[in-house]
Amino acid sequence: MLHHPGLAALLSGLAAQGAKVLLEALLRRRWRPELFFTNGGMPSSHTATVTTLALIVGHSEGYGSAIFSLVLVFSLFVVFEATGLRQEIGKQAQLLNDLMDSAMHGERLDGHRLRELVGHTWAEVGGGLVFGVLFYLWLVPR
Repeated sequence: MLHHPGLAALLSGLAAQGAKVLLEALLRRRWRPELFFTNGGMPSSHTATVTTLALIVGHSEGYGSAIFSLVLVFSLFVVFEATGLRQEIGKQAQLLNDLMDSAMHGERLDGHRLRELVGHTWAEVGGGLVFGVLFYLWLVPR
C-alpha cells in the first residue's frame, strides 16, 4: 500500500479523470482526451479522491480515530459541494449562455461561453464512490 494517504488519494483522483476519457471512448466511441482536464462527468474524481483518502486514513489510523472523523466530515462536505452548489452553478451558466445566445439573435459567442459542466449528478458521485473503493482495495495488501 502507498504509505502516504494524500498521494494515494491524488492518484485515485487522477485515475478517475483518466477513466472519464476511457468511458467516453468505450461508450460513445469518441476520443476526447480534454475530458481529463474537466470538472463533472462520470466518475466523480472528487468523490473518488476523498473516498480513497477516508478509507486509507481509517485503515491506518483506525475508523474510531479523531483524524478519520475529520477526513470523513471533510469528504462529505466535498461530495455535497460537488453535487449541490457546483451543480447549481452549472445550471446558471447554461441559462446565462442561452440568454446571451438569444440576445445575439442566434449568433453564438463560442469564445466567451461559461462552462456548464462543473458539478456532478448523484449517479456520477456513486461512480466516484465505487471507483474510490476499488482504488483503495487495489492499494491494500491482502
